[in-house]
Amino acid sequence: MPRLTAENVARCEALMARYPQPRSALIPMLHVLQEQDGHLSNDGMRHLAELLDVTPAEVLGTASFYEMFKRDETGRYLIGVCAGISCMILGAHQLIEHAEETLGIRAGATTADGMFTLERMECLAACGGAPCFQANYRYFENVTHEDFDRTIADLRAGVLDDIVPPHGTLSRVVLPKAQTDPQRVTPEEVRQTS
Repeated sequence: MPRLTAENVARCEALMARYPQPRSALIPMLHVLQEQDGHLSNDGMRHLAELLDVTPAEVLGTASFYEMFKRDETGRYLIGVCAGISCMILGAHQLIEHAEETLGIRAGATTADGMFTLERMECLAACGGAPCFQANYRYFENVTHEDFDRTIADLRAGVLDDIVPPHGTLSRVVLPKAQTDPQRVTPEEVRQTS
């Protein structure tokens, strides 16, 4: 689905209303697009440009700057194995090789069933829990090969659906619209949604 659905257009319009300058909503709107399709399509980014009244190049410039936005189709689960120094000292190289063997793909590829995309990532800032990996940006630390295999099996079986949503899902909490100011949400309103 290259353009935003009507529901996601409404979500983006609500995001734009929260900012004094609508273009300030670009990053959250990119998340909406990625949540919809699992990646950022060219047509989808052009649609965001139309909504924001900016050029497609401005949208692409922002989307291409941030690592979290994927331009290519990505599996339901993005598996990122840390390749930072602490993880490497504690076995990340072997963990990456094991992940490639377990998933049957090389880092940078997606499994044939579309379930997993494997990436080698630089420091995930979890040095105290090395070696580590992320599944859709949710951390798994002090990982052994057996832990990795169990996590992959649990993801396949849906056991971790409450912890690891599909790739592209930034948050499951939708902030309410403030009663007095549509651009502001009070801390109390945020607590009520948690």
